[in-house]
Amino acid sequence: MFSDLTAQKQGSSLLCRPAEDQAPVFDRVAPAFSACSQQFKVGERSFNRQYAHIYAARLMQMRPLLTERAQQKWGSDVLVRKLCDLQTGEQCCIVGTLFKRMDLQPSILKEISEEHNLLPQPARVKFISDTDELILEDELQRIKLEGKIDRDKCVTGSVIAIYGAERNDGKFTVEDFCTADLPPQSSRPTLGADRFVLLVSGLGLGSSHADSMLGLQLLVDMVTGQLGDQGEQSGAATISRVLLAGNLLSENTQDKEASTKPKYLTKKSQAGSVEAMRLLDELLLQLVASVPVDVMPGQHDPTNFTLPQQPLHRCMFPLSSVYPTLMLASNPYQAEVDGVRFLGTSGQNVCDMERYSSMDSHLEILEETLRLRHLAPTAPDTLGCYPFYQKDPFILEQCPHVYFSGNASKYGSKVIEGPDGQEVLLVTVPKFSSTQTACLVNLRTLECEPVSFSAFSAEDDEESEMNISH
Repeated sequence: MFSDLTAQKQGSSLLCRPAEDQAPVFDRVAPAFSACSQQFKVGERSFNRQYAHIYAARLMQMRPLLTERAQQKWGSDVLVRKLCDLQTGEQCCIVGTLFKRMDLQPSILKEISEEHNLLPQPARVKFISDTDELILEDELQRIKLEGKIDRDKCVTGSVIAIYGAERNDGKFTVEDFCTADLPPQSSRPTLGADRFVLLVSGLGLGSSHADSMLGLQLLVDMVTGQLGDQGEQSGAATISRVLLAGNLLSENTQDKEASTKPKYLTKKSQAGSVEAMRLLDELLLQLVASVPVDVMPGQHDPTNFTLPQQPLHRCMFPLSSVYPTLMLASNPYQAEVDGVRFLGTSGQNVCDMERYSSMDSHLEILEETLRLRHLAPTAPDTLGCYPFYQKDPFILEQCPHVYFSGNASKYGSKVIEGPDGQEVLLVTVPKFSSTQTACLVNLRTLECEPVSFSAFSAEDDEESEMNISH
């Protein structure tokens, strides 16, 4: 499958050819790597603080950025007011945090108060409605917004700058608005040969799908060079790193009622998760013996639920953790591979924004978070996160070259540009358990392509056939 790349492989070389009938050995490229996820590591964990602190810290950090962007867009002489200084009819700019009041938003208090009076409501995919209201608030006050701003597309927690005037009825008429847009980006080095990072998400171990396991083993064999002819093996040697983006275990291994059930009734689900972790360790052992692997946790994996999710514990991987090529990473994830900065999540932030806005495309949501300069604006309103109080770690201070999210329903990629010439490759990594598809990112060209593995049985054949395409 890599035969079209073979001619460009400067990183791969023949180490030995003792005899003509013996296959050559290819040396895998070893890129420079630097982990940059320190801001997502949580030290002492305390949930005694109020979540209002994270909104205050977010607004304090974003205000100077948005004030500068507003002056660039509407002129250096634009009036920048706080809500307490508003004067009716005066054209001015306000920087604040959006809050969307939504009647359909799930509320545990509403459920408790109404559970005896109402029938269960059908499950919803979206929680937006025509009765939603958009409100802007700063440190002291809040005001309702109307006018030229897409209410359905906005989400709670976004910090923006708006331009307009307050009316006599106390509402603010928006004539225009702007976001902080993409942060500064470091220059990308020039590479002499193709090198690839393989992105995989949603392995879903512990499920009952046999096709998924066949495709997964096929993926491992491809990466480790045990698949195909010399051309394919030479191509596999250019995969310099593998990144597993969350949901390593299947949702079937999670028992939501475990805390309320007797222990003898939860043994089956516990055994399922233990068996899935053992299988994951064995698969990782095959990979880390050949290539560096970064492992991110996801929604269904055994770590903390709130963002940022901390790395999985090494004790869960007695076989693969012996190798220095295994790196247990946080979610969100940030690192530099050969000078190319990667930033991404396991998909919780994107899925949450999809539920509470009119945006349906994961690529559109990824771009929106970059334009807002914030990884997870809906945290902590509808997305669980740690109650930070001094600094919001989800604010983007440096623009990535590759920005991805995992556990998408389908593959997608596109390149966007920022106002200062930034170029970012956006990638939605599909669930491998349902699509048997991974993503190859070329570090030299910043191009991405899907790699699909499928297993099917031919009616006329007794054996299963494997199909690989990309």
